[in-house]
Amino acid sequence: MFKLLSRAKPYVAQMSIAIVLLFAIAMLNLRLPKMMASIINIGIGNNDNAYIQKTGLMMILISLCSVACQICANYLTSFSATGFGRDLRIETFKKITYYSIEQVDEFGTAALITRTASDVREMERLLQAGLNSVVGMPLNMIGGIIMALSVDTSLAWVIIVAMPLLLTIIFISIKWVRPLFTAMREKLDNVSRVLRENLSGVRVIRAFNTIEKEHARFNAVNLDYTGSNRQARHRMALVNPLATIITSGTTVAVYWFGQFRIQSGALSAGDIMAFSQYVMQILFSVIRLQQIFNLIPSAMSAADRLNKVLESEPSIVDIEEPLTPLPGIVGRVAFNNVSFHYPGAENPVLKDISFEALPGQTTAIIGGTGSGKSTLVSLIPRLYDVQQGSIEVDGVDITKMSQSDLRSRIGFVTQKAQLFTGSIADNIAFGVAAASDSDIEFAANIAQAHDFISAMENGYDSFVSQDATNLSGGQKQRLSIARVVAKRPEIYVFDDSFSAVDLKTDAALRAALKKVTTNSAVIIVAQRVSTIMDAEQIIVLDEGKCVGKGTHDELMGTCSVYKEIVDSQIKREEAA
Repeated sequence: MFKLLSRAKPYVAQMSIAIVLLFAIAMLNLRLPKMMASIINIGIGNNDNAYIQKTGLMMILISLCSVACQICANYLTSFSATGFGRDLRIETFKKITYYSIEQVDEFGTAALITRTASDVREMERLLQAGLNSVVGMPLNMIGGIIMALSVDTSLAWVIIVAMPLLLTIIFISIKWVRPLFTAMREKLDNVSRVLRENLSGVRVIRAFNTIEKEHARFNAVNLDYTGSNRQARHRMALVNPLATIITSGTTVAVYWFGQFRIQSGALSAGDIMAFSQYVMQILFSVIRLQQIFNLIPSAMSAADRLNKVLESEPSIVDIEEPLTPLPGIVGRVAFNNVSFHYPGAENPVLKDISFEALPGQTTAIIGGTGSGKSTLVSLIPRLYDVQQGSIEVDGVDITKMSQSDLRSRIGFVTQKAQLFTGSIADNIAFGVAAASDSDIEFAANIAQAHDFISAMENGYDSFVSQDATNLSGGQKQRLSIARVVAKRPEIYVFDDSFSAVDLKTDAALRAALKKVTTNSAVIIVAQRVSTIMDAEQIIVLDEGKCVGKGTHDELMGTCSVYKEIVDSQIKREEAA
């Protein structure tokens, strides 16, 4: 936890000023009981109204100064804590964006969201409360002990008995509660995961009429989280009554034994009042520290989870001196005996794949479900790294290029069309630093999206909602393709990106694409044979192996797997 809090170094100046102010508050507050005692002993004892008024006015001024210092200290601690939280969220988010897909899957999307939001908020709370209490309260406690002893040392045993009791309660509460907070945050991840799945899959849930089933699933994880939360709070709730009993008992002890000191003439009534006030300051400081320590178990759990994110290095990194392809080689992709398997998988997804995609040509990937098509194209922009073999882009091994350089050469349309909240124009220009209106419209025309965009009320300024729920599947796919066309990359990768468009639009789109890809390599993953029949090269995958390579006509005579795919689709079309 302290390692994570050390990241608040940019706010040392503000926190230092806050500490000075808190020190001043402690010093001012320590003067008040002495002044109150003097009012009782001197002012009231001698019936000196002038002394009472003068000392009372001084007490009011000290209180006002204390309040002013407290306001400034609260502002500075709030500024530091919120700034620290902002920086921590930014750092966590940046770290996550450099994670490989494998690492994101390992942590879990819901868990990463919880850590970036909820866990950071816990650290903010601890820093703000800690500066006010962990700094100010010890000063009040130590100063109170010194001032109480200056009044009377014979009653010091009251403090000696009360302090260890309170500190023991604090220690037990931390050891007793922390494991529950760790479990509680893990169960909060489960709540976030189920909630996210339900919100993103609401259409499927309604289509299959499983709303009640999902209610039950959410209730199960929610009750599990609530049970841990309640158990932790119940344990913490036991501490406050015990602290109150000790505080009240100490006050009673001071007055009870103080009466004997007054009767013996060793102390005055004002001295007992001052001693009581100092004891209350001491015990109140301990209780405030205990309240902070109640935050510590949750904050320690949050810090552990955040440290795991911040200390996990991305598994896909650039080499120290990355290579840049020679200018004359543009738009060439080569797979050299590539094999790949997912972590924990028993068998490789791809086995010994070799082929070359050249500029100006279309290379198509086809095969049955689970044959490794999407995995193969995901290796090109290094969403995953190969375990055996190598992939070259423009003559350079992609592991020896910088990821930024590599991905700047590739236009990737994912299997699931992903658009972002904003305007249609913003989505098309997503990968281009300064796309003009004509560039955006040109890309939309190529993707066969201009007509439906123009039919919208605000045209290219029309709003795309979260997850593009206000667009159809075919519209989302065409906008995703337009986004890649606007980028004008050396290599176009389409991962089953034509599945949601009709055959007529598919044909028109592919014809238009040929006009802008004459100097680029085009790699298409497709399910429909009609989409890839004109490709210069077709790669046929079966259970992760390349079982055929050639043109449509060549494969019809040499590859039984490809022929089966073609025959099955022709029979379906005839039946239709």
